Amino acid sequence: MKAVGYQKSLPIDSKDALIDFETAKSEPKARDIRVAVKAISVNPVDYKVRKRAAPPAGETKILGYDAAGVVDAVGPDVTLFKPGDEVFYAGSIQRQGTNSEFHLVDERIVGAKPKSLSFAQAAALPLTSITAWELLFDRLGVAPGKSFDPRTLLIVGGAGGVGSILIQLARRLTGLTVVATASRPESQKWCLDLGAHQVIDHSKPMKEQIDKLKVYPVALVASLTNTEQHYKALADIIAPQGKFGLIDDPQEFTFSVFKGKAVSVHWESMFTRSSFQTPDMIGQHHLLNDVADLIDKGVLRTTLDQAFGTINAANLKRAHALLESGKSRGKVVLEGWQAAVR
Repeated sequence: MKAVGYQKSLPIDSKDALIDFETAKSEPKARDIRVAVKAISVNPVDYKVRKRAAPPAGETKILGYDAAGVVDAVGPDVTLFKPGDEVFYAGSIQRQGTNSEFHLVDERIVGAKPKSLSFAQAAALPLTSITAWELLFDRLGVAPGKSFDPRTLLIVGGAGGVGSILIQLARRLTGLTVVATASRPESQKWCLDLGAHQVIDHSKPMKEQIDKLKVYPVALVASLTNTEQHYKALADIIAPQGKFGLIDDPQEFTFSVFKGKAVSVHWESMFTRSSFQTPDMIGQHHLLNDVADLIDKGVLRTTLDQAFGTINAANLKRAHALLESGKSRGKVVLEGWQAAVR
């Protein structure tokens, strides 16, 4: 089967940063299903792993977490899916990735693909939907429901992949006031179109902008990018006894700035369940099915922004470069495999 991977941690503009290669299909065992991958999307974790985790000498690591495709074969203990089912999922950081024609994944972290979406549109959703959902409802403890909630959720980096879903979940499934941050006009419009009540510019002093909005107290903060640059300013903005959630990897982060306000800090990683095989691992199966249902009912929409063509090393390098630039919006998707040249 065709696949894209890397053998050394190299800058993305290096010739061999990502390479096309052929490898054998693996047979599904236990609760694994084998998926014929139709479309993938790219996330910051892809380039972070590529830059930081070189494979053992002589091995080729396949990246990729988001995928949408068709079940090709199932392991003997599988009960949730059968061959021919259309699925979408975000995979496990412990295993080979989705940048391959066929991919093994545990059925407990797989959902039924939204019927109303194409494979490309569906591939944009899993990792960011799981992250946003777990961050909002599990880590920050917001109760789903449209009843009035006299609090503001501030989403730092609202136009990114996770922010694009988090805005929709918070606006459509809760009674919170939703304020997003974005620094470019096109990104600000993107956030408003997704449902944010207000947008501020995180490249300028944020407290002054929040004060001018006269919104309900910022009791909840979702810091999705560049936390080390913003967290001290956010500690000044957040309300006493608020909750601060983050998903990135700040090199410098001092918890004590939140102590005076008794603010709790919550990290979210959607790979935790699959990495540690937690008893509630199947929760991600149910979560993705709920997202698919909300998509098909028109409550949520895909966050696909750009399609970069077929799945190959050259197009994936372009996608990695865009995400590393920090100027992406929504999700970048690749779809299909180049036919063999005869």
